[in-house]
Amino acid sequence: MTIKISKKIKGYSVEKPSDKAAQVTTTLAPVVVAPEAPTALVIQMHEKVERPDTLIGATYKIKSPLFEHALYVTINDIVLNQGTAHELRRPFEIFINSKNMDHFQWIVALTRIMSAVFRKGGDVTFLVEELKAVFDPRGGYFKAGGVYMPSIVAELGAVIEQHLKMIGMIHDPDLSPEQRALIAEKRAAYEQGTKKKPDLSDARETSSPGDVAAATSAREPAGSSAFPPGATLCQKCNTVASILMDGCATCLNCGYSKCG
Repeated sequence: MTIKISKKIKGYSVEKPSDKAAQVTTTLAPVVVAPEAPTALVIQMHEKVERPDTLIGATYKIKSPLFEHALYVTINDIVLNQGTAHELRRPFEIFINSKNMDHFQWIVALTRIMSAVFRKGGDVTFLVEELKAVFDPRGGYFKAGGVYMPSIVAELGAVIEQHLKMIGMIHDPDLSPEQRALIAEKRAAYEQGTKKKPDLSDARETSSPGDVAAATSAREPAGSSAFPPGATLCQKCNTVASILMDGCATCLNCGYSKCG
């Protein structure tokens, strides 16, 4: 920028930036600056978060034929940023109680490790898949509803998954209306086809009602009455709800099919 000098220079001095700013402030009209809105400090889960005196949680009962006594799983949650738009509910600790003391050591070790993982924060949903992938060499069992559990540790993973879904850390995608309509159509067609088979009708003519009921219940696992008797185990959801129609296996619970 070029400045034209019209008078004789008699002296000079070095102007400091602070002096220039003060001069501009005094010569220009004052500018009203709007105060900044206070920003809320969002607290995320980490290991330095102190445990409050009171926690909220839920207790789940696990009744397995492998154990004489039931297991009671308690998961306590901490509420972060309570009362704000950033309110979060995150698992903080887990306890397992039972009258059965045969597996006391590994139960205590497992709960302490999982509680430490919970307090670390971040994505703790990986625990579900890790626990559900544990298989018992003696074989698994069927729980209520016809769901197969490969081990007691796998059912513990299912309990944690249920709890994480409840607090919103895991979102289970619902079936679309088209998938539900297809599953209902497949189930109706399958049940209609099984009614035409003469095996049970012939058995009713030659056997007593008690024998027919015993033969029918022996072919299906405990708790699988919600699905047709001829259903098999689904490879995706581990539920006895897969039927074979037109050479294609389709699950009536999750909609999984090898044919797409």
